[in-house]
Amino acid sequence: MMMNRSAMKLLSTAGVRTIHGRGGEFRNGFFALGARNLSSTVSAVRENSQKETADHGGVGGGDKSVVSYWGVDPKKLTKDDGTEWKWSCFRPSDAYKPDLSIDLGKHHVPKVWTEKVAYWGVKILRFPTDLFFKRRFDMRAMMLETVAAVPGMVGGMLLHCKSLRRFEHSGGWIKALLEEAENERMHLMTFMEIAKPRWYERALVFAVQGVFWNLYFGAYVISPKVAHRFVGYLEEEAIHSYSEFMKEIDSGNIPNVPAPAIAIDYWRMPPDSTLRDVVMVVRADEAHHRDVNHYASDIHYEGLELKGFPAPLGYH
Repeated sequence: MMMNRSAMKLLSTAGVRTIHGRGGEFRNGFFALGARNLSSTVSAVRENSQKETADHGGVGGGDKSVVSYWGVDPKKLTKDDGTEWKWSCFRPSDAYKPDLSIDLGKHHVPKVWTEKVAYWGVKILRFPTDLFFKRRFDMRAMMLETVAAVPGMVGGMLLHCKSLRRFEHSGGWIKALLEEAENERMHLMTFMEIAKPRWYERALVFAVQGVFWNLYFGAYVISPKVAHRFVGYLEEEAIHSYSEFMKEIDSGNIPNVPAPAIAIDYWRMPPDSTLRDVVMVVRADEAHHRDVNHYASDIHYEGLELKGFPAPLGYH
C-alpha cells in the first residue's frame, strides 16, 4: 500500500526514528511491515511531537508553542528594565521617543496645476469623512490610518522593484517609505485598542483601502512627484484632524482614558500617559511624514531622482 506524500512529510519533519502502528512500523522513515491503518501511525507522530514540545518546556515556559523543525524558534525579548516584552508585532528596537518640538504649522502652498490637483484631491476626500464620522474622532483616526499606511508601502514596493530592474541602490528611500508604512500601521493598532468599529465600518475600511491602493499605485507609476505631494497634503490634513481630536478631549467631549499598553511601549511613554498624550505623539509622527513626502516631491519636481539624496531614515 502506497503512503501519500503528506504523511511521509509529517513523519520526516517530526524527527521520528521508529513508530509502531497497528499494521506495521516505520524505521528511519521507511515502511517495514505494511500499514492497514495509517491514522494510527499519524496519531503516534502527533503524540511524539507533543511529547517533544513538553520536553522542551515550550517557548517562554509552559505555554503552548510550536517547536520548529527548522530551528526558527522565537527569541525571548525583554525591556530595558529586564521585564518580559509581550508584543510580537514590534520589537524593543522599534520603540522610540517622538520629537514633539516639530513645527505643526508648515504648509506647502500649491503653485503648479499638478500640486493643485493633489491639494484639492485631499480636500475632496475630507468631505465624505466629515459626513460619515462627524465628531467621532476615534473612528476618524482609525479610518485615516488605514489609508495613510498605504502610500509608504506602495512607494517602497515600487522603488524596490525599480532598484532590482536597474541594478542600483535607492539611497535608503525604500526603507524610509516602509518605515513610514509600519509607523502608520502602529497608529492603527493603537487606536484599535480605543475605537471599536462596527461591522459596516470595517466593511467601509475594506472597500476604501482596496480602491485607494489601486488609485495610488497608478498615480505613483505615472507621477511620483504628484503622489508624494498628495501624501504631504494628506498628512497636513491628518495634523488638523488630530488637533481637533485633542480639542474634543480638552473640552471633555471625549474621555481622556489611560493610554493603551501598546502605545506606552511603542513610544516609550510614561506609565501614567493618557489618550491625549497618544494623540499628541501620533500628530508629531504625521508632521514628520508630511516633511518626508513634501521633501521627496521637491526632489522630483527639480527633475532629480530620490537615490541621489540620502533618505531621512528613522525620522520620526
